[in-house]
Amino acid sequence: DNEAEKRSVREAFAQSILWGFSIAAETQGRVLVDATGFFLRDAHGVADRLKDAKEGSYSLDAARSALFAPGVKNFPENTIAEATLTFKGKPAGKHLSTVTPTPEALTVRQRHSFVKLPDSGYRPRAFDPRAGFFSLSFADYATPVEEPLRKRYILRHRLKKKNPGAARSEAQEPIVYYLDPGAPEPVRSALLDGARWWSAAFDAAGFIKAFRVEMLPEGADMMDVRYNVIQWVHRSTRGWSYGASVIDPRTGEILKGHVSLGSLRFRQDFLIAEGLLAPYETGTQATPAMRAMALARLRQLSAHEIGHTLGLAHNFAASADGRASVMDYPHPLVQLNAAGEIGLDSAYAEGLGAWDIAALRYGYTEFATAEAERAGLAALVNERLEAGLHFISDRDARPRGGAHPAAHLWDNGADAATELQRMLKVRARALEEFSERVIPAGRPLASLSERLTPIFLLHRYQTEACAKLLGGLRYAYTLRGDGQPAPAIVEAQLQHKALDALLATLNPETLTLSDRILDLIPPQPHGYWDGREHFKGHTGLTFDPVAAAASAADMTLRLILNSQRASRLVQYKARNPACPGLDETLNRLLAITWKAPRKSGLAAETQRAVESAALARMMKLASSANASNQARALAWAALENLVHYLELNAPLLSDSKTAAHFRFARAQIRAFLERPTQEVPLTPAPAAPPGSPIGCGH
Repeated sequence: DNEAEKRSVREAFAQSILWGFSIAAETQGRVLVDATGFFLRDAHGVADRLKDAKEGSYSLDAARSALFAPGVKNFPENTIAEATLTFKGKPAGKHLSTVTPTPEALTVRQRHSFVKLPDSGYRPRAFDPRAGFFSLSFADYATPVEEPLRKRYILRHRLKKKNPGAARSEAQEPIVYYLDPGAPEPVRSALLDGARWWSAAFDAAGFIKAFRVEMLPEGADMMDVRYNVIQWVHRSTRGWSYGASVIDPRTGEILKGHVSLGSLRFRQDFLIAEGLLAPYETGTQATPAMRAMALARLRQLSAHEIGHTLGLAHNFAASADGRASVMDYPHPLVQLNAAGEIGLDSAYAEGLGAWDIAALRYGYTEFATAEAERAGLAALVNERLEAGLHFISDRDARPRGGAHPAAHLWDNGADAATELQRMLKVRARALEEFSERVIPAGRPLASLSERLTPIFLLHRYQTEACAKLLGGLRYAYTLRGDGQPAPAIVEAQLQHKALDALLATLNPETLTLSDRILDLIPPQPHGYWDGREHFKGHTGLTFDPVAAAASAADMTLRLILNSQRASRLVQYKARNPACPGLDETLNRLLAITWKAPRKSGLAAETQRAVESAALARMMKLASSANASNQARALAWAALENLVHYLELNAPLLSDSKTAAHFRFARAQIRAFLERPTQEVPLTPAPAAPPGSPIGCGH
């Protein structure tokens, strides 16, 4: 209430003037400005993004840009100005040609939306890091010194009961989502089914029929801010789906939820099912289980993205609690029956999980007073904690530097190491069954390689999950006095188990494809070519199984020898001698690679490729500025020990190929130790084909 204080805050910080307009006319205090330049600018930074992606140098061509009249619209609560923008330039990458007729000219649509701010009838709700919601934060300089300067609110829709005092009541204005009629069947029904799962959570929050999902009415526009929409979009490659919101930046009130679901997700799950089930027994007839799996994933994806537009963040610990949330990234649960047959009956869960209902209650349960709200929200969080439902979100769940043993993307099970061991068995069975039956009759046999990729790498995400047990730390988003346990290093026994499982993924027998499979796959025929879903290699047009093995091995190696994980291994060993330290990890790695008994045949070539990949990663760790000095020192010492081992053993080898391999590695290590700041002098393992998103959304 102090105007001078308000002014002092206002004058203390910079503002941003977005544009200067020329006044074309003025009548009775109203002005007409020419906003053409404002709309015909590269507001999205398309040119910079193309440059950063190494797709070429582009600039906006004003002569080929204009306002798109059909896209300039007025709605009751927002105005849309849509422009056609053309960027001209010289292409340098390979992706623009897949989405444009001529990569020298990229024409896109850009929309500016002016949204009316809502009235003051919404009461913001306090953010709690344990509750599972996105947050809006700002600094309030009128805050008393004993309270936090930064205020945090959750993002949520406005929802009020018709009968505020009733435990359960209909809503004054229900939340309604509308599905894009461009979604075809059976996709349409799956998306509607999954979206409607949320009605049960609102019911648990005390609202009757407060959440509905309907088809978008004829004549309605998805850009109208009054409509929460689920949009069905298309891309040339797999892409993320999104659950975005238009919010009031003052309060966190969600004014519009806008879900974008990529159509190729459906096909990607179907492709995985083809590789797992080898269903084309007669050459033409697929099994219903494949479509059922893909549709089950779409239901979950629809619920997941709508969850974001209701205000909910990812919960990547939910899979460790028995699929407790649709806000996790679920890997399909592939099972083996007693006969060793692969089954997909429960590949994806049906319905919301216990976490989803508990989290949504925090955001939408109505309370009579501010005091009742504070007490009620605290009680809801305590109820969830007592139920043993965990919440860990994005930053803590990323695979390379992440340390939380339960927060993973695309995993299953409470014990990541045990699940990795199981997944390797499923993968082995799928490779045993891999044959011409994974494609219908009449398809090029070369397309077998596209189905092989997700099967050969079936363990990739569970490997990421398992890696976070190694040098892992158990913790929660803890507040003082909430009774949650203090941070604790992952049990030493579990870390050793995880290391065993990780090293098993580097076994040449695991990574060497059989002659039976390799004899099935010819080069691409005329009119076809390899794409992103195919392994890269060193053998030209032919499939390179050794490069594929190196790619798979490198995924594990970069996790084990991640600079942050390596630094934790050093420190956690110092705190608990029973834990596997970095020195032990490096010794174990060398024991199952360079110092292991020699293989023969193609397995020997795989073994040498894995060893080269391991050596490259050890060099990267030894030279990493992100690793602690002791972690680098131990990696350096391991390289010195290895070069001595190679010097002693190379002359003793009767196999000339392995002897050459040892001598070459010895020379590379010496060159590296002399100039460790230079680039690692080994050919890197080819990058694995993209995995994310494997039928899942962001």
